[in-house]
Amino acid sequence: MEGGIQERLLDSGKEGDLKGRICQESKKIWRVALPSVISRVTSFGTIVVTQSFIGHLSSEDLAGYALVQTLLVRFVNGILIGMSSATETLCGQAFGAKQYHMMGIFLQRSWLVDLITLTILLPVFLFATPIFKLLGEDETIAKSAGYISLWFILFCYALVFSLTIQMYLQAQQKNIVIAWLSVMQFVLHVPLSWLFVNVLDFGIDGAMGSLCISSWFVVFGEFIYIFGGWCDESWKGFTVAALKDVFPVVKLSISSGLMICLEMWYYAILVLVAGYMKDAEVAISAFSVCININGWEFMICLGLLGAACVRVANELGRGDAKAVKFAIKVILSTSVALGLIFWILCLVFGKKIGYVFSNDENVAQTVSDLSILLAFSVLFNSIYPVFSGVAVGAGLQATVAIVNVVCFYLIGLPIGLILGYVTNLQVKGLWIGMLCGVITETLALSVMMWRINWDEEVLKASARLKRWYLETPDEANQATNPA
Repeated sequence: MEGGIQERLLDSGKEGDLKGRICQESKKIWRVALPSVISRVTSFGTIVVTQSFIGHLSSEDLAGYALVQTLLVRFVNGILIGMSSATETLCGQAFGAKQYHMMGIFLQRSWLVDLITLTILLPVFLFATPIFKLLGEDETIAKSAGYISLWFILFCYALVFSLTIQMYLQAQQKNIVIAWLSVMQFVLHVPLSWLFVNVLDFGIDGAMGSLCISSWFVVFGEFIYIFGGWCDESWKGFTVAALKDVFPVVKLSISSGLMICLEMWYYAILVLVAGYMKDAEVAISAFSVCININGWEFMICLGLLGAACVRVANELGRGDAKAVKFAIKVILSTSVALGLIFWILCLVFGKKIGYVFSNDENVAQTVSDLSILLAFSVLFNSIYPVFSGVAVGAGLQATVAIVNVVCFYLIGLPIGLILGYVTNLQVKGLWIGMLCGVITETLALSVMMWRINWDEEVLKASARLKRWYLETPDEANQATNPA
């Protein structure tokens, strides 16, 4: 009997210890994830608000905005987010290894790489109208898209700084300032859009001007925070050391870019395909509305992706493989729970969503028809981004990029095209194909994560940090003049 009591007490102790570990890990996760979720949701919210204002101007401009935002901006944004995720990997591992001064150097390298990349991609925006005409889009929509795309150039240059700085700050768990700036951005953007569009009657110029102003507001706030001395350990000022070892960073950035791009372009290609269907204006508008709603929820998952990246990178930098595995389990459980909540919300309110973005009855009805599929997309969105974040934290972006190609482009896209055109399911068929790709991606990444040897990843992270380490001025002086 005494033995049974001791066993129960031991089990109770283990259970209590497990609950304590889960609580501690959850605190670490949400310290990174909550500010990241807030900033991503509000930042993406400005894009959705702009779409709503433009949608009430004209259906042609709504379709033009949808083409630019879901095709060109996703194309460029995917590259920038992906290449910036190299900053997330390197800064996270450097912070875990207490190489704080290297974080500022990695940030400056990412600015250099991303600014050059975006400048090379500018023709995509400058020649948007002929590009869309060449792709067979309606001429009126293509002209509207071409004009709107010029405004997005300013927006994308703001992204270069806001994305990299966010990853730099969240790696050292200082991204609460990003959350506050993003909330202030959203609070500024809504009345500014109303003033420019409804009061001053600036039309598209007013809506897009408001988006650019609110985006750069965040960037200037971030500069003040970093240069003002709030990151004194990790920011030592501008240095030529940022020009060293640029090519290895470019290599990691490219693999990171491919991983994220292949996910984001998948949705963009489907919007493009929707433009070839019957009543293209309605198809593009409805599909883009659903993708933006899906994308808004995806921003929350990207916050957890960031948390997964930071926690995995930090623990790899510290050399603790067991802590990595435990962090993954807690983050995944949290993300799935949130996904279930949004799945229910989409099922309940799905038939009313379309009217928020358009007065067109056909657009609203098409969105309503997609609501059930949208709900399941939201649910699976809560799983695979966490695995992508784990991959970024471990520097496994190239492997995930291959998985993305197979699941999204060799499975999901062909299924969507067949169902959309051959079986005449139209937009609904495209979305079913997209969902098949997402489900396959989730299963593939689940198997991949199960098979990773985290002890080996710890050794790889240590070798990478040693290879790119640069001495601080103090360390260089001590080496030159030993006591």
